[in-house]
Amino acid sequence: MKLIKIAVLSLFSLAMTAQTLDKSLAKKTPLTESDLQRWSHLDLIKDSIPGMSVDKAYAELLKNKKSTKVIVGVIDSGVDINHDDLKSVIWTNKKEIPGNGIDDDKNGYIDDVHGWNFLGESNNENLELVRIIKKVDDGSEMYKAALADYEKKNDKMGKEKFQVDFIVAADKNVREYLKKDDYTAEDVNGINTTDKKIYQSKMVMLSMIEQAGSGFRDEINDYKEYIYDQANFNLNKEFDGRKPVGDNPDDFTDKKYGNNVVYSKDRKDSLHGTHVAGIIAQVRGNGIGGDGVANNVEILPVRAVPNGDEYDKDIALAIRYAVDNGAKVINGSFGKDYSPHKEWVWDAMKYAESKDVLLVFAAGNDGKDIDVEPSFPADTKDKKTEITKNVLTIGALDNAFGENMIADFSNFGQKNVDIFSPGVKIYATVPDNKFKYEQGTSMASPNVAGVAALIRSYYPKLKAAQVKQIIMQSGTPVSFDVVVGKTAEKMPFSKTCVSGKIVNAYNALKMADKLSKKTKKSPKL
Repeated sequence: MKLIKIAVLSLFSLAMTAQTLDKSLAKKTPLTESDLQRWSHLDLIKDSIPGMSVDKAYAELLKNKKSTKVIVGVIDSGVDINHDDLKSVIWTNKKEIPGNGIDDDKNGYIDDVHGWNFLGESNNENLELVRIIKKVDDGSEMYKAALADYEKKNDKMGKEKFQVDFIVAADKNVREYLKKDDYTAEDVNGINTTDKKIYQSKMVMLSMIEQAGSGFRDEINDYKEYIYDQANFNLNKEFDGRKPVGDNPDDFTDKKYGNNVVYSKDRKDSLHGTHVAGIIAQVRGNGIGGDGVANNVEILPVRAVPNGDEYDKDIALAIRYAVDNGAKVINGSFGKDYSPHKEWVWDAMKYAESKDVLLVFAAGNDGKDIDVEPSFPADTKDKKTEITKNVLTIGALDNAFGENMIADFSNFGQKNVDIFSPGVKIYATVPDNKFKYEQGTSMASPNVAGVAALIRSYYPKLKAAQVKQIIMQSGTPVSFDVVVGKTAEKMPFSKTCVSGKIVNAYNALKMADKLSKKTKKSPKL
């Protein structure tokens, strides 16, 4: 993830890069709901919010400008392709005759009209470390590390399960005491009792409401689902999530599996992928929901990310599938700590590079320094040297400009995270024609994939490696120290990522325009 200079860019990159900005720009008043729903599109100078200046780019640079349609692959949990704000931007394979049960385009995937589902009927999965320790102990360092991590995670999960059960019981006690399912802080404050159990429940729920506000019940349910998924599936050594798929995930030659239904059987399990797709391409200016970053793209859904850790084989094949079907940008909002077949993924990255495809990956949500700790997928074997020039790894920003602007969950790394973009409270599509705020580097990555798609749409002659460098070099530099990670360490922003910058679509498109013109004048460069 070392910053590689492109000769033509180096001539004018300093002139194009926005001046370094200080903390005085921070917004002094709370965001309105309308601003919050599109904060990632706003402008730091105009709006005092560290957005990507997308609205400014459309207003000042792209108005009446012609563009070329770009296919964006979304490798994720699936996409609700019937969502009102997405169905008009879903890719269709014109070489396939829908529903005839024949592989018309002879690519090995029957009736892949809107993409492919490498998970078939499966959804819940183990973490990779559990899959490793379920195999015979081979004495390897990977096995030993996985076993140690499993014991830590399982112990932590047990404690958190006890905690969530305690909160759920407190909520039940309060509801029964008040004789109402929906209650407010005022209702809870009004409880006057000598019953120790009810009093304790009162204090627990007041604390929950203080932390989560009116959405405390959703927070409780989400937390419970997360912990119980760990207990029942992710960390459960007795659970086999792969059985319904029917392949051998350790055999890369076993490729004929999955189906053409690009969302999960229970559509809510494709919430993540639907949200990611919306960030990139939900229809702009149609008066419903939010706006996508890119305005002339098609989303190619590839379902390969389960509720648990993805399989290396699925990811490698998913990248190749998206590349072979015309994607020029691929978003991957997934990640894990162990990758037994990482070579398959590296080969797929190289294949994408050979076909001039840009890969945009989320940096991960463990609040750790991935220059030191493991994180996959990674475009490096030694955490120092890139193996390809077509991969961007993205950290997540919060919407308050200042020392706390890096999301506390976001991974960071001066060598292995390339740049930061908005990833907290991002409003986008979810299944069943709904919209929701979600957060994670999973949301930061598609914001950047959207900017990359914009560049490739309006400047189609630029190569993937050039688009990567444009995004990194044109970002807004940050000069002050920021708080990072779970330990809340303070460090210069310049040490949190390769570029030391936050993504700026306006600057990127201006730089792309200049580079495109210079390339026309100097075709040999």
